[in-house]
Amino acid sequence: MRDIDKYARLIAEYCTAISKGDEVLISGTVEALPLVREIYRLAVSRGAYPRFVVDDEELTEIFYRYAPKDVLEYLSPIDRFILENIDVRIGIISSTHTKPLIGVDPSRFRIRSAATRKLTEIFMKRDGEGSLRWTVTAYPTKALAQEAGMSIIDYRDFIYNALKLYSPDPVQAWIKQAESQAKIADKLSRFSEIRVVDEDTNLTLRVDGRIWINDDGKKNMPGGEVFTGPHEDATEGYITFTYPALWRGYEIEGVRLKFERGRVVEASARKGEDLLKAMLDVDEGARVVGEFAFGLNYDIKRHTKQVLFDEKIGGTIHMALGASYPSTGGRNMSAIHWDIVKDTGKAKIYGDGDLIYENGKFIQDIL
Repeated sequence: MRDIDKYARLIAEYCTAISKGDEVLISGTVEALPLVREIYRLAVSRGAYPRFVVDDEELTEIFYRYAPKDVLEYLSPIDRFILENIDVRIGIISSTHTKPLIGVDPSRFRIRSAATRKLTEIFMKRDGEGSLRWTVTAYPTKALAQEAGMSIIDYRDFIYNALKLYSPDPVQAWIKQAESQAKIADKLSRFSEIRVVDEDTNLTLRVDGRIWINDDGKKNMPGGEVFTGPHEDATEGYITFTYPALWRGYEIEGVRLKFERGRVVEASARKGEDLLKAMLDVDEGARVVGEFAFGLNYDIKRHTKQVLFDEKIGGTIHMALGASYPSTGGRNMSAIHWDIVKDTGKAKIYGDGDLIYENGKFIQDIL
């Protein structure tokens, strides 16, 4: 079977279980058409009704650059109707240009993010109740390869390895990964407090009563993390992130956040500090941690400036500022859900005061 066929089957069968009568929305750029066509074929064959929405970076730039304020603030009822009525959503990251908005005033992103907050709330609600099956994946393009500092062939191999497409049976490989992660999620659910200690990091989060979710690759492909929604009013301390925070082509480097009673009270960065502070002011929920996670996909061995992969790197943690996934028990609401990744090579992580993680891995006693 061709790699592209295995890829499409993984998305249509394992990730989203497309079935008869499903309304399926597929989005991506024209670069992803080989994968789109195979997913489309499988969807139609299963009796579903797929539609393909084309992403175009230049159109996105035109919107943010030229839309007047009232257009930036407008939430289309059509967008809301689609999100409320589709059964399956498949997003394919397939950039033809990785920094299309680099020349746009960042304040316009804040206006637009506030306007689309209702869409984020609808998505989070449907995800929590299980009425929307969705996945996000990536297709190897030259632009993404260049952003990662890799050749197109090396980048394609990187993606296919991360997705386990080179396994004799990718689905079984993901089932095995999920079983391993389930054990970790079960152990983590017994802790009330998680503390991360590293150079320029001493952060404590309360997680009692919250649910640790096993990212088995169905909602993100590749998967490979366990995550939860910490208590909204209890994060204390400070954290410095290893990798840049990425937002619509911008890179914010050296992010350092200080928390008191669950909220960011100080924020700094070596580069892009103005955008960091602007995003924290999008709404009341933007300064709260909506997600805390461990990256467990050890087939991903390098940072590529694509958070779908970077947040799964084995030996990392990440936090998302903004909206929580209701499925975790998290209650924070915001227009943003912004993942920022930290390497844990020298960090020590404690659960209720006991060492549970060091040298980029959980210690054997927790497994």
